[in-house]
Amino acid sequence: MCDGLSMLDQATSRSDAYVHADGVQKIFNPGPKQTLAVDGIDCRVKEGEFVSLLGPSGCGKSTLLMMIAGLETPTKGGVFVGGAPMQKPREDIGLMFQDSTLLPWKSSIENVMFPIRILRRDRKEYEEKAKELLKRVGLDQFLDKKPAQLSGGMRQRVAICRALIYDPDVLLMDEPFSALDAITRDEMNQVLMNLWQDFKKTGLFVTHSIREAVFLSDRVLVMSARPGTIIEDLEVPFPRPRDFSLVETPEFNEICGYLRGKIDAQH
Repeated sequence: MCDGLSMLDQATSRSDAYVHADGVQKIFNPGPKQTLAVDGIDCRVKEGEFVSLLGPSGCGKSTLLMMIAGLETPTKGGVFVGGAPMQKPREDIGLMFQDSTLLPWKSSIENVMFPIRILRRDRKEYEEKAKELLKRVGLDQFLDKKPAQLSGGMRQRVAICRALIYDPDVLLMDEPFSALDAITRDEMNQVLMNLWQDFKKTGLFVTHSIREAVFLSDRVLVMSARPGTIIEDLEVPFPRPRDFSLVETPEFNEICGYLRGKIDAQH
């Protein structure tokens, strides 16, 4: 298995980063009782690459993701997407949360179409795309159903479609499947994998599941305990397309074991 520091040196030397967190630090509540959430983060993601963030609870994974989304401002350092500094949320970035955050009074298709309304784009240009996305995730028979009429996995499928409807260049996902049961979570991993192979977005995915990170990702970044910094940058060697039988192979489980050791060492 690779040496973490040498892999990190390789990552920071890349010049083709589409998403770049450059020496990022984040302090909450500056003063005597301040919290240093992340410190000295330097991570780079190439265009079209899927990268997962792993680490112990409270290490700053979500904080880093929110800075990349433009929802939090770094205390030091900078975040750049497509070469431009992230100073506020942008239309070219999609975001998924742990909760599906669907509007309870709107149907599945209306929830998918909601960003089009917010962005003031022509609804007619996106209606067929919304239907096709819902069909791709197996919800073509649930277009008119409200969130309360859908299972947790179905609601997250709607949320994925909503994030993709306006064709963002970057998709940021903050533990979107963590509240689901194990079987549904595995199903959602395969749904996301299939969509990713078709849409080829640039993505960052926060998760506590090592298996999920390895299955979905081109690279896995491991963060230290707070204040979070990157202690491992591991390239996942498995070619795409992938199916879920991969998780039963010795090679897959060897990588998972290696990453678990890195995380366990932080406790």
